[in-house]
Amino acid sequence: MQLLSEYELKQVVGGGFSLGLGALIGAGIVFLVGFIDGYVRPLACRT
Repeated sequence: MQLLSEYELKQVVGGGFSLGLGALIGAGIVFLVGFIDGYVRPLACRT
């Protein structure tokens, strides 16, 4: 194991979770739930 200095520790970049990725995953889940709901429980269009 290698010990890192304080400067080297600040340079480490980890795998973050970006806002865009969270929005994309959330939109995908909402789309899938809506698609499954529309397939299982289709409602007639009211005009």
